[in-house]
Amino acid sequence: MRLALEDLDADVDYLFSGRSVDRYFDMAEFGSCAYLAGLTLVTVNGRVSYSKTILHNSYRQFVRDVKTLDLNQYSLVITDFEPVTAWSGMLRGKTVISLGHQPAFDYAIPKAGADLRSAMLMKVFAPGHVKVGMHWSSFDAPLLPPMMELPAENLSVAQPRKVLVYLPFENESSVLEILTQIKTHEFFVYGVRSDVVHDGHVHIRPPSVSGFRADLESCSAVIGNAGFELASECLAHGKRLIVKPVERQMEQLSNALALKQLGYAEVTTNLDARSVTQWLHEDRAAPKLVCPDVAAALASWIDEGDFRQASLDRLSTDLWNRTHCQWTRHQNGVSVSREETIRSITGQGTKPAEAARVLACNSRQDASTLNA
Repeated sequence: MRLALEDLDADVDYLFSGRSVDRYFDMAEFGSCAYLAGLTLVTVNGRVSYSKTILHNSYRQFVRDVKTLDLNQYSLVITDFEPVTAWSGMLRGKTVISLGHQPAFDYAIPKAGADLRSAMLMKVFAPGHVKVGMHWSSFDAPLLPPMMELPAENLSVAQPRKVLVYLPFENESSVLEILTQIKTHEFFVYGVRSDVVHDGHVHIRPPSVSGFRADLESCSAVIGNAGFELASECLAHGKRLIVKPVERQMEQLSNALALKQLGYAEVTTNLDARSVTQWLHEDRAAPKLVCPDVAAALASWIDEGDFRQASLDRLSTDLWNRTHCQWTRHQNGVSVSREETIRSITGQGTKPAEAARVLACNSRQDASTLNA
């Protein structure tokens, strides 16, 4: 999105919140951006702790930041579920565009773990006048495909035994204990302290956007939580994915449900060496969601300034009409046939009729658009 806005010569300043400044990395591309405390959910061993969340956040500081944030020079506020800019913009009468995955929850998408508390959180955490939701399917709603960094044409060949692991919300000792038991694969682990001792086939990677992307491109499979961005990157690169959603986190539980319904990932509630090993050795096709440049299209839409619902509907229809899904086996890099893909999905518990619908990716296209 940053590059797309720059291409339109938009004058953009960036503000980040939700974590301490020392936990950000590779931020030079954003220039002299601002950092605020904001608000964040606290997780313990893969489970949201509401009591620690209440104690961890400084609500007085949050209110102070909302009141003192100077927005006089800005004509538009764009927020990706960032609460300080959202609330400050709303209170000052600025046009606030809330974009990303969270606005999709205003529609009838797959949902799990929802209760009054989580529903209210989605609605009031980062409000906006204009809501632009994104998902892996339109779900018959005016949503957009994921805004992903498009893979380069000269990608490195996937290494069959290389697995990328990103489980930042799990107990790292437990994760490493599981991985050390699986000697058949090489694991490249992000989100773990660099001083952690590891075995020869378990490689601890330091925080690095470029390093993460390089390992994602060259791996054959990914183990992660059920965050929207990681799953979207896996779909963009055609990687097999197994996810363990964070417990008591409605967004992740809903993402896991959507991934399962679409046949895009294996879902587990309990990671152990046996289940991971079994999944790694399964001969399943990996989905690749082929999308147009959503960031460029969205930036142009924002630049035009027509934020009426009919305009968003047209943008959604146009992008989904140019989105399709391919299925590839990473063992040999050969695209599978439509019939073989349906058999593969059906093996994951999807009925054949539903599998055919999945192949069309709910992009309002016929499944015959797939490359066979």
